[in-house]
Amino acid sequence: MAAALFVFLALGAVAGVLAGLLGVGGGLVLVAALAWLLPGMGIPQDAAMHAALASSLASIVLTAAASARAHNQRGSVLWPTVAWMVPGLLLGGWLGSGVAVRIDDDVLRWIVAGYCFIAAAQLLFGKSRNGGGGEPVPAPRGAPMTAAGLGIGAVSAVVGIGGGSMTVPLLVWRGIVPVRAVGTSSACGIAIGLASAVGYALHAPAGALPQYAVGYVYLPAAIGVALASVFAAPYGTRLAHRLHGDTLKRVFAGFLVIVGTSLLLGG
Repeated sequence: MAAALFVFLALGAVAGVLAGLLGVGGGLVLVAALAWLLPGMGIPQDAAMHAALASSLASIVLTAAASARAHNQRGSVLWPTVAWMVPGLLLGGWLGSGVAVRIDDDVLRWIVAGYCFIAAAQLLFGKSRNGGGGEPVPAPRGAPMTAAGLGIGAVSAVVGIGGGSMTVPLLVWRGIVPVRAVGTSSACGIAIGLASAVGYALHAPAGALPQYAVGYVYLPAAIGVALASVFAAPYGTRLAHRLHGDTLKRVFAGFLVIVGTSLLLGG
């Protein structure tokens, strides 16, 4: 267990940097890594993907909170947008986790990989409303953002992430500069992680995992990752504020392609 905890702490450090840099809570890399590691730690192979998703989401609560705090200190969280999105994110996270526990493990793997490629293409080829320049636009608000939150929360629960790879492209398309989109996405990730993790804990069948678990949430992984990520997130945030917006988008897109490919090869 000591060796496993060290691995989870190392993953948490990576997740924390990615949370601050990309606004994704590290969820995508965590899902890929945990799906590969957990079967060697006593988790049944046919439950490994579900456990990876649930544990990633549980850890994201603290990871996203640390990232959001660091971004807020630099004024890059659009709180009006967060407030409009949170009700949808909470409901979507709960509903999405209920659906995910009924999906076959291998099917989940393909869903996560395919979604990575779609989000990467949107970032590389999509256009923002202000074309990446011009005057700053107001923070997006209103019922459409709540509806978007519902969809983002549901999909995030199914693929085990904090929603950054959907929230960031959405806000960039609405004309928000990438670094503020990342900061806002980090704050939204708190709601997604909380609702989804509770859903995976309560929707899971009895005895889903053999030990050290609540439903599909494998506690050593969730806790180890969360502890390290809290300290690492501010480093990613500082790096995000040093990169040009177009550079940040390219880094984000490249990251998504790598993770999607690793999931397909790992299947």
